[in-house]
Amino acid sequence: MAKYIMVQGTMSNAGKSFLAAGLCRIFHQDGYGTAPFKSQNMALNSFVTEEGLEMGRAQVVQAEAAGVRPIVEMNPILLKPAGHMESQVIVEGEILGNYSAADYYKLKKELVPVIKQSLEKLSEEYDVIVIEGAGSPAEINLKEFDIVNMGMAKMAKAPVILVGDIDRGGVFASLYGTIKLLDTEEQKLIKGIVINKFRGDIKLLEPGLKMIQDLTGIPVIGVIPMEEIDIEEEDSLAERLSRKERSRGLDIGIIRLPHISNFTDFSILERIKGISVRYVEKAEEFGNPDAVILPGTKNTIGDLRWLKSSGISMRILGTAQMGTPIIGICGGFQMLGKKLIDPYGVEEQGMEEGLGLLDAETVFSQKKVRVQVKAVIKNEIPGWQEMTGRAVEGYEIHMGLTRNLGGCKEFLITDKREETTSGAVSGLCSFDGKVWGTYIHGFFDAPGIAEALAVGIRKRALEEGRKEASEDMEERKNFREGKREGAGKSWREYKEEQYDKLADLVRRSLDMKAVYRILEGRQ
Repeated sequence: MAKYIMVQGTMSNAGKSFLAAGLCRIFHQDGYGTAPFKSQNMALNSFVTEEGLEMGRAQVVQAEAAGVRPIVEMNPILLKPAGHMESQVIVEGEILGNYSAADYYKLKKELVPVIKQSLEKLSEEYDVIVIEGAGSPAEINLKEFDIVNMGMAKMAKAPVILVGDIDRGGVFASLYGTIKLLDTEEQKLIKGIVINKFRGDIKLLEPGLKMIQDLTGIPVIGVIPMEEIDIEEEDSLAERLSRKERSRGLDIGIIRLPHISNFTDFSILERIKGISVRYVEKAEEFGNPDAVILPGTKNTIGDLRWLKSSGISMRILGTAQMGTPIIGICGGFQMLGKKLIDPYGVEEQGMEEGLGLLDAETVFSQKKVRVQVKAVIKNEIPGWQEMTGRAVEGYEIHMGLTRNLGGCKEFLITDKREETTSGAVSGLCSFDGKVWGTYIHGFFDAPGIAEALAVGIRKRALEEGRKEASEDMEERKNFREGKREGAGKSWREYKEEQYDKLADLVRRSLDMKAVYRILEGRQ
């Protein structure tokens, strides 16, 4: 049977996922078969396993850090906010339905056996399970049916490390308040305190560390300094989504949709030298980008309506007329077509006019497509010759099926069998190549694709007079040589390097002997 250790936080974004990933990497490096576990995750960033089941990406990151294959038992319950005070509830990778907060609260008890079964399966296969909590364990109005924080810790009899974020201020108050709002039995489960995101001189912090230990009776086992570690962040709290100012280089504007999902698709673009990635939330922020990307979304029709009411759709159409490349991923791909039809009320029953930039239409079905995909860019996208012949892989996760109405070019040859019989496609482009989209999440992660994208955007910018040829000699060299942070490495190798950096940071910052004592039940 596996040993358990749990990471909880005083609030959302305190650093639970970050520390859990670090511990997964450390235990893996130390020779233990390690798996992450989060009983219930609320996230719009999701992943499709090899079995075609859906789970949260935070546990995928932790599984990568642990050197193991992601499986749905690592995140048996996934909640995806769907608007109208509802969430899509996904249990063991399959859609259970849409539930209001009140209805889901009543459902929780019925899901306990699923959680136990998933944890037991992992426990049979691994030596160490790193369990992550959610939000704060001190939400006293929700404690009665808690299945993710102290309720989970008691279910697993797992010792807890409590993390507080010092960067936002008030860390000692939040630590003390969190602990004292728990009952005596729950307080005893907390075996160590970690302070995260520290800046400055540790000596100035030491008196506070002693005082919080004296006040709570719980030892502080580490202070993690603020360092640049490039691993995926969780959903709407991700700092990168607040990046609005363009910097030097090609300007890529990604539309920050209200229900944006899988924005991790664009992480690699931020590493390419000569590219400036920013997120656009208002029409006045749109500017004059060199390319526009419409990302995935949990609520395509609702976000399309927002796009129109915000005035951003008019900016997109105007910049498309000027020849600026417009690219859509998943829900963004669907928005580029002429019509989105929802006959079953999967999202918003009826029909909504799309942006009309692709001669395509999407019909929503009651069955969700969840599949890992390998594809080749077999047919050239005009103006993007550097992509031709390259292999890509990732996964599709969507409710609608998109069909070419005749005025588009299908540029992807995939290993999906459904395509040949249903007429549905994984990617389309306009005949001039200025507008294109795909359902494949992870499309840009394939070797050479992000650099080829940069070359294509640069060509368009030169053609349309948005760049001077004399200004981009260094930029062109960077793209053609594939220069990015971690140059010379594949994206996968780069991520592995970041997990090692994270493990090194956590080892340096925590009393690892205390961590192992906690894991072994000796503290």
